[in-house]
Amino acid sequence: MEAGVDREVLMTTLHSAAPEHAAQSLAPNEIAPLLIGYTVGEIERELVLQTLALCDGNRTHAARVLGLSVRTLRNKIRQYSAEGSDVPQSIRTRA
Repeated sequence: MEAGVDREVLMTTLHSAAPEHAAQSLAPNEIAPLLIGYTVGEIERELVLQTLALCDGNRTHAARVLGLSVRTLRNKIRQYSAEGSDVPQSIRTRA
């Protein structure tokens, strides 16, 4: 798969095309073929950022959903922010 547009199109499609509950109806073996060609880091970043968005930026809840410690999630968020990713903010801190 080519870097650039194709990757961005697929990630955008995966993020916005399906309803929030759609991932629950797909088995991992149905999702995995869509992800071939991406690095584990790219997939992990998308999973973390989208989970944060679905949890309204609540890091404790997102960490539980992802099976991570809050500290590990915080470190990933710091890394993604430094790399220029738009990290969802908690509703409590948006004011």
